[in-house]
Amino acid sequence: MTDAPLPTLGGLGVLVTRPAHQVEPLCRLIEQHGGVAIRYPTLAIGPPPDPALARARFARLADYDLAIFTSVNAVSGALPLIREQGDTLPPGLEIAAIGAATARALAGQGIAPCLQAAKEATSEGLLALDRLQGARISGQRVLMVRGAGGRTLLADTLRDRGALVEHAVVYQRQRPLLDPEPVLDCWARGAIGAVIVTSDESLRNLFDMLGATGQDYLRATPLIVVSTRTRQTATEYGCRHLLLAQDASDAALTAVLLSLTAHPSSLPGNTI
Repeated sequence: MTDAPLPTLGGLGVLVTRPAHQVEPLCRLIEQHGGVAIRYPTLAIGPPPDPALARARFARLADYDLAIFTSVNAVSGALPLIREQGDTLPPGLEIAAIGAATARALAGQGIAPCLQAAKEATSEGLLALDRLQGARISGQRVLMVRGAGGRTLLADTLRDRGALVEHAVVYQRQRPLLDPEPVLDCWARGAIGAVIVTSDESLRNLFDMLGATGQDYLRATPLIVVSTRTRQTATEYGCRHLLLAQDASDAALTAVLLSLTAHPSSLPGNTI
Protein backbone atom coordinates (compact mmCIF):
# COMPACT_ATOMS: atom_id res chain seq x y z
CA MET A 1 0.00 0.00 0.00
CA THR A 2 1.32 3.42 -0.93
CA ASP A 3 1.04 6.43 1.33
CA ALA A 4 -1.75 8.85 0.46
CA PRO A 5 -0.44 12.06 -1.15
CA LEU A 6 -0.24 15.14 1.02
CA PRO A 7 -3.00 17.72 0.56
CA THR A 8 -1.60 20.48 -1.60
CA LEU A 9 -1.44 24.24 -1.30
CA GLY A 10 -1.12 24.48 -5.06
CA GLY A 11 1.69 27.03 -5.11
CA LEU A 12 -0.03 29.40 -2.66
CA GLY A 13 2.35 32.13 -1.57
CA VAL A 14 2.29 32.61 2.21
CA LEU A 15 3.86 35.58 3.99
CA VAL A 16 5.20 34.22 7.30
CA THR A 17 5.99 36.84 9.95
CA ARG A 18 7.41 34.75 12.79
CA PRO A 19 10.83 35.72 14.21
CA ALA A 20 13.71 34.45 12.09
CA HIS A 21 14.88 31.92 14.67
CA GLN A 22 11.41 30.31 14.85
CA VAL A 23 10.22 30.45 11.26
CA GLU A 24 11.84 27.47 9.53
CA PRO A 25 9.69 24.53 10.77
CA LEU A 26 6.50 26.27 9.63
CA CYS A 27 8.04 27.31 6.31
CA ARG A 28 9.22 23.75 5.64
CA LEU A 29 5.73 22.41 6.36
CA ILE A 30 4.19 24.95 3.95
CA GLU A 31 6.71 23.93 1.28
CA GLN A 32 6.09 20.20 1.89
CA HIS A 33 2.43 20.87 1.10
CA GLY A 34 3.25 22.62 -2.15
CA GLY A 35 3.13 26.22 -0.94
CA VAL A 36 5.69 29.01 -1.27
CA ALA A 37 6.85 30.40 2.09
CA ILE A 38 7.89 34.05 2.00
CA ARG A 39 9.86 34.91 5.13
CA TYR A 40 9.32 38.40 6.54
CA PRO A 41 9.95 38.46 10.30
CA THR A 42 8.15 41.32 12.01
CA LEU A 43 9.63 40.62 15.43
CA ALA A 44 13.21 40.12 16.53
CA ILE A 45 14.00 38.65 19.94
CA GLY A 46 16.94 40.11 21.82
CA PRO A 47 18.49 39.62 25.27
CA PRO A 48 16.79 41.21 28.29
CA PRO A 49 17.74 44.73 29.39
CA ASP A 50 19.00 43.42 32.76
CA PRO A 51 19.71 39.67 32.84
CA ALA A 52 21.15 40.00 36.35
CA LEU A 53 17.67 40.68 37.74
CA ALA A 54 16.28 37.54 36.11
CA ARG A 55 19.19 35.52 37.48
CA ALA A 56 18.44 36.85 40.97
CA ARG A 57 14.80 35.74 40.64
CA PHE A 58 15.80 32.28 39.43
CA ALA A 59 18.33 31.89 42.26
CA ARG A 60 15.39 31.77 44.69
CA LEU A 61 12.86 29.79 42.66
CA ALA A 62 12.11 27.72 45.73
CA ASP A 63 10.50 30.81 47.29
CA TYR A 64 7.71 30.83 44.68
CA ASP A 65 4.53 28.76 44.55
CA LEU A 66 3.88 29.23 40.82
CA ALA A 67 5.94 30.27 37.79
CA ILE A 68 4.05 31.39 34.69
CA PHE A 69 5.80 31.26 31.30
CA THR A 70 4.11 33.69 28.94
CA SER A 71 5.54 32.55 25.58
CA VAL A 72 7.86 30.17 23.77
CA ASN A 73 10.49 32.92 23.84
CA ALA A 74 10.13 33.09 27.62
CA VAL A 75 10.96 29.39 27.80
CA SER A 76 14.01 29.62 25.53
CA GLY A 77 15.23 32.76 27.30
CA ALA A 78 14.73 31.46 30.83
CA LEU A 79 15.90 27.86 30.77
CA PRO A 80 19.62 28.58 30.28
CA LEU A 81 19.50 31.04 33.20
CA ILE A 82 17.52 28.63 35.38
CA ARG A 83 19.95 25.80 34.67
CA GLU A 84 22.83 27.96 35.84
CA GLN A 85 21.29 27.39 39.30
CA GLY A 86 21.00 23.59 38.90
CA ASP A 87 19.58 20.88 36.67
CA THR A 88 16.13 20.59 38.27
CA LEU A 89 13.33 22.90 39.33
CA PRO A 90 12.30 23.03 43.00
CA PRO A 91 9.86 20.15 43.64
CA GLY A 92 7.20 22.42 45.13
CA LEU A 93 7.14 24.89 42.24
CA GLU A 94 4.03 24.69 40.05
CA ILE A 95 4.42 25.67 36.39
CA ALA A 96 1.87 27.36 34.10
CA ALA A 97 2.01 28.26 30.42
CA ILE A 98 0.02 30.64 28.27
CA GLY A 99 -0.94 28.41 25.37
CA ALA A 100 -0.21 24.97 24.02
CA ALA A 101 2.90 26.08 22.11
CA THR A 102 4.51 27.35 25.33
CA ALA A 103 3.52 24.14 27.12
CA ARG A 104 5.13 22.11 24.32
CA ALA A 105 8.31 24.19 24.60
CA LEU A 106 8.43 23.45 28.33
CA ALA A 107 7.80 19.76 27.71
CA GLY A 108 10.68 19.80 25.22
CA GLN A 109 12.87 20.98 28.09
CA GLY A 110 11.64 18.17 30.33
CA ILE A 111 9.15 20.34 32.25
CA ALA A 112 5.72 18.72 32.20
CA PRO A 113 2.90 18.58 32.97
CA CYS A 114 1.94 22.20 33.51
CA LEU A 115 -1.17 24.31 33.84
CA GLN A 116 -2.46 25.84 30.63
CA ALA A 117 -5.63 27.45 29.36
CA ALA A 118 -8.17 24.96 28.10
CA LYS A 119 -9.04 27.00 25.02
CA GLU A 120 -7.50 30.31 24.00
CA ALA A 121 -3.79 30.98 24.41
CA THR A 122 -4.20 34.34 26.14
CA SER A 123 -3.92 35.89 29.58
CA GLU A 124 -7.71 35.78 29.78
CA GLY A 125 -7.71 32.05 29.10
CA LEU A 126 -5.18 31.38 31.85
CA LEU A 127 -6.99 33.63 34.32
CA ALA A 128 -10.15 31.55 33.84
CA LEU A 129 -8.50 28.48 35.39
CA ASP A 130 -9.78 27.41 38.82
CA ARG A 131 -6.18 27.37 40.12
CA LEU A 132 -5.93 31.14 39.68
CA GLN A 133 -9.19 32.04 41.41
CA GLY A 134 -9.87 33.52 44.84
CA ALA A 135 -8.50 31.69 47.84
CA ARG A 136 -6.40 29.33 45.72
CA ILE A 137 -4.16 32.14 44.49
CA SER A 138 -4.47 34.70 47.31
CA GLY A 139 -1.23 34.95 49.26
CA GLN A 140 0.68 32.82 46.72
CA ARG A 141 4.05 33.97 45.41
CA VAL A 142 3.96 34.05 41.59
CA LEU A 143 6.88 34.57 39.22
CA MET A 144 5.99 35.84 35.74
CA VAL A 145 8.63 34.72 33.22
CA ARG A 146 8.20 37.08 30.31
CA GLY A 147 9.58 39.60 27.85
CA ALA A 148 10.05 43.30 28.41
CA GLY A 149 6.91 45.40 27.96
CA GLY A 150 3.71 43.80 26.77
CA ARG A 151 0.34 43.47 28.49
CA THR A 152 -0.02 43.79 32.26
CA LEU A 153 -3.48 42.19 32.52
CA LEU A 154 -2.28 38.87 33.93
CA ALA A 155 -0.04 40.33 36.63
CA ASP A 156 -2.53 43.07 37.54
CA THR A 157 -5.43 40.62 37.87
CA LEU A 158 -3.42 38.17 39.96
CA ARG A 159 -2.44 41.01 42.29
CA ASP A 160 -6.09 42.03 42.54
CA ARG A 161 -6.81 38.44 43.58
CA GLY A 162 -4.24 38.66 46.36
CA ALA A 163 -1.19 37.06 44.75
CA LEU A 164 2.33 38.39 45.33
CA VAL A 165 3.65 38.83 41.78
CA GLU A 166 7.24 39.37 40.66
CA HIS A 167 8.76 39.37 37.16
CA ALA A 168 11.72 37.69 35.50
CA VAL A 169 12.27 39.47 32.18
CA VAL A 170 14.30 37.14 29.95
CA TYR A 171 14.06 38.76 26.49
CA GLN A 172 12.93 41.88 24.70
CA ARG A 173 11.10 42.31 21.42
CA GLN A 174 12.42 44.54 18.67
CA ARG A 175 11.06 45.56 15.28
CA PRO A 176 13.41 44.43 12.50
CA LEU A 177 14.74 46.94 9.98
CA LEU A 178 13.75 45.23 6.73
CA ASP A 179 13.23 46.58 3.23
CA PRO A 180 9.55 46.02 2.33
CA GLU A 181 10.09 46.37 -1.44
CA PRO A 182 10.65 42.64 -2.17
CA VAL A 183 7.43 41.81 -0.32
CA LEU A 184 5.49 44.58 -2.08
CA ASP A 185 6.79 43.27 -5.39
CA CYS A 186 5.51 39.78 -4.53
CA TRP A 187 2.09 41.23 -3.74
CA ALA A 188 2.05 43.29 -6.95
CA ARG A 189 2.71 40.08 -8.93
CA GLY A 190 -0.09 38.25 -7.12
CA ALA A 191 2.44 35.97 -5.43
CA ILE A 192 1.09 36.37 -1.88
CA GLY A 193 -2.23 34.68 -1.25
CA ALA A 194 -2.21 34.49 2.56
CA VAL A 195 -0.46 36.01 5.57
CA ILE A 196 0.27 34.39 8.95
CA VAL A 197 0.57 36.57 12.06
CA THR A 198 0.87 34.99 15.51
CA SER A 199 0.76 37.98 17.88
CA ASP A 200 -0.66 41.47 18.24
CA GLU A 201 2.80 43.02 18.24
CA SER A 202 3.75 41.18 15.05
CA LEU A 203 0.63 42.54 13.37
CA ARG A 204 1.25 46.12 14.49
CA ASN A 205 4.86 45.93 13.34
CA LEU A 206 3.79 44.47 10.00
CA PHE A 207 1.49 47.42 9.35
CA ASP A 208 4.23 49.88 10.26
CA MET A 209 6.82 48.09 8.11
CA LEU A 210 4.69 47.79 4.97
CA GLY A 211 3.68 51.41 4.50
CA ALA A 212 0.46 52.59 2.87
CA THR A 213 0.66 50.46 -0.29
CA GLY A 214 1.49 47.29 1.61
CA GLN A 215 -1.26 47.97 4.13
CA ASP A 216 -3.81 48.03 1.31
CA TYR A 217 -2.51 44.71 0.01
CA LEU A 218 -2.68 43.25 3.51
CA ARG A 219 -6.26 44.38 4.08
CA ALA A 220 -7.32 42.50 0.93
CA THR A 221 -5.40 39.26 1.67
CA PRO A 222 -6.55 36.35 3.86
CA LEU A 223 -4.92 36.86 7.25
CA ILE A 224 -4.50 33.92 9.63
CA VAL A 225 -4.27 34.74 13.34
CA VAL A 226 -4.16 32.62 16.49
CA SER A 227 -6.24 34.59 19.01
CA THR A 228 -9.51 36.49 19.08
CA ARG A 229 -7.61 39.51 20.44
CA THR A 230 -5.36 39.67 17.36
CA ARG A 231 -8.40 39.09 15.15
CA GLN A 232 -10.02 42.13 16.77
CA THR A 233 -6.89 44.21 16.20
CA ALA A 234 -6.83 43.15 12.55
CA THR A 235 -10.49 44.12 12.21
CA GLU A 236 -9.69 47.57 13.61
CA TYR A 237 -6.94 47.90 10.98
CA GLY A 238 -9.49 47.16 8.26
CA CYS A 239 -8.45 43.60 7.34
CA ARG A 240 -11.38 41.98 5.54
CA HIS A 241 -10.49 38.28 5.27
CA LEU A 242 -9.68 36.91 8.74
CA LEU A 243 -9.23 33.28 9.73
CA LEU A 244 -8.64 32.02 13.27
CA ALA A 245 -6.35 29.00 13.69
CA GLN A 246 -7.11 26.51 16.45
CA ASP A 247 -3.76 27.34 18.06
CA ALA A 248 -0.31 28.62 17.16
CA SER A 249 1.13 25.24 16.17
CA ASP A 250 2.57 24.71 12.70
CA ALA A 251 -0.01 21.99 12.03
CA ALA A 252 -2.96 24.22 12.97
CA LEU A 253 -1.72 27.11 10.83
CA THR A 254 -1.12 24.82 7.86
CA ALA A 255 -4.59 23.33 8.27
CA VAL A 256 -6.12 26.78 7.79
CA LEU A 257 -4.02 27.33 4.67
CA LEU A 258 -5.19 24.00 3.27
CA SER A 259 -8.80 24.97 3.95
CA LEU A 260 -8.24 28.08 1.84
CA THR A 261 -6.93 26.18 -1.16
CA ALA A 262 -9.63 23.53 -0.79
CA HIS A 263 -12.20 26.30 -1.38
CA PRO A 264 -10.66 28.57 -4.05
CA SER A 265 -13.64 30.91 -3.99
CA SER A 266 -12.50 32.01 -0.51
CA LEU A 267 -9.27 33.40 -1.97
CA PRO A 268 -9.93 37.04 -2.90
CA GLY A 269 -8.01 38.87 -5.57
CA ASN A 270 -5.15 40.97 -4.29
CA THR A 271 -5.62 44.02 -6.49
CA ILE A 272 -5.85 47.42 -4.85
